[in-house]
Amino acid sequence: MPQVRQAAVRNRLLKALCEDDFALLQPHLQPLRTTMRQTLIHPHEPVTHLLFPEIGYASVVADVAGNRIEVGIIGREGLVGASPVLLDGGTAPYHEFVQSPGEMLAIGTADFRAAVDRSPTFRTQMLRYLQTVLIQARQTAYANAAYTMDVRLARWLLICQDRLDGDIPVTHDFLAVMLGVQRSGATLAVQSLEGSRLIKARRGCITVLNREALVELANGSYGVSEAEYARLIEGV
Repeated sequence: MPQVRQAAVRNRLLKALCEDDFALLQPHLQPLRTTMRQTLIHPHEPVTHLLFPEIGYASVVADVAGNRIEVGIIGREGLVGASPVLLDGGTAPYHEFVQSPGEMLAIGTADFRAAVDRSPTFRTQMLRYLQTVLIQARQTAYANAAYTMDVRLARWLLICQDRLDGDIPVTHDFLAVMLGVQRSGATLAVQSLEGSRLIKARRGCITVLNREALVELANGSYGVSEAEYARLIEGV
């Protein structure tokens, strides 16, 4: 199988690496087709492979006492499984699974750690990525505490759209997990945005009709972590 070329990858984290650091990963990157709801990381189990999303994205979900809520999204900007491996924690208490199917590039944990140990610049870039993940998590906590459901939904849709090239595949049941509310509450939030003609909801997917208005509705809850990613990873 031919090796993945850096010029052809869609993952922004891989694209931002210097040539020498990408070369450390290149022989070990294996394409993987993903399916909806496919588990990538099991909670409390060792991470055997890390994955760079190319198409689609993964959800990071916490399940405490039967209450499930999404605490992170990882798409073509990131790396699934990074925190337990980079911070040598071994495992994490979160379920990470495919929310939008597509393609990822997988690398074994041992090969990834070898690259981190060999290259200080690669290690620094991965730690910067972890900082962007922390910023996103804090922004999510802020949004959940400070904003109404329709604002939080606007932010979430913008985050998803950043990681996709088309409609956002989602059910009202999963929107309830994302918002941390009952299904009826998620439905009301969707109806609010659809009534304002910001989105079009169909069975199993949402189309963004007016991104600029969604950004305005998000009211500052969206954009901070995105700007920090551009600054830390892409030097923008």
